[in-house]
Amino acid sequence: MNKEGFGTILALTTAIISGFAIPLNKIFVTGLDPAVFTAVRALIIGLIFLALSFMKGDFKSRNLKKIPWGYLLAIGIIGGGLAFLLYFTGLKFTTAGRAAFLHKTLPIYVTIFAYLFLKEKVSKKQLYSLLIMFAGTLAIVSATISPSFLWENPGFGDMLIIGATILWAVENTIAKKALLKGSNFIVSFARMFFGSMVLFGVVVLTGNIGAVFALTQMQILSLMVSTAILFGYVFFWYWSLKYINVSKAASLLLLSPVISLVLGIILFGETVPMLQLAGSILILIGARYMISVKSEMATGV
Repeated sequence: MNKEGFGTILALTTAIISGFAIPLNKIFVTGLDPAVFTAVRALIIGLIFLALSFMKGDFKSRNLKKIPWGYLLAIGIIGGGLAFLLYFTGLKFTTAGRAAFLHKTLPIYVTIFAYLFLKEKVSKKQLYSLLIMFAGTLAIVSATISPSFLWENPGFGDMLIIGATILWAVENTIAKKALLKGSNFIVSFARMFFGSMVLFGVVVLTGNIGAVFALTQMQILSLMVSTAILFGYVFFWYWSLKYINVSKAASLLLLSPVISLVLGIILFGETVPMLQLAGSILILIGARYMISVKSEMATGV
């Protein structure tokens, strides 16, 4: 299998894991403060990737000079720390449905940044595929919120969610750059570990550090399940960016709502309105063409 096909499979696997996360999080609810919850998960996953990096030999003396530490710090602070803080704060001022929809605009920002700063080639086929998938996403969320109302009347919380999504797009763009020079294990370590340091700093300043040492057995179980899901997401996501354009990979993440809808039917017996069914079909059609897009640079390389 060539690099394009392998990287595409990795990105699709990431989308599937993301789709599993929403219904499983309904089952395993922790009741923890979101910052504490995310900080603990990020630290655990960061340490796992640190161990994997050592096992792989990424931190051997001959490799240390090749590690882009500036990029790694930026990835962790921007994507693992600041973006989450904006997102959590935004959730206090808006609804979960509006936040979920605004987060789905991520591929649009990633595609713009990848084109401008990474010089990735964005063909008409890729652009049309993205638009079809996003139209399907609009159809799915329209069953619960009105996207037109959201854009016409954005609130403070909505703006914070948009800011967080843009920061994640910036982080993904930097990550793609870093992966040209470094291991995906090191990039994953930086994203989670440095991000956890930022989040733990906020937890300490807000006086919530005690919650870390007062976890119940059920909270620990839920935390471990969620951590395992996030580990899989991070593992496959940054691995995929080693082989395909970040703009293509991010677009394929729009498949996750379809996965969540299917699991909702299987696990909870949820009904699917016709609009959501139509949206799912659009996403699958767009994904079919996005999968066949070849990752190229604007220079033709």
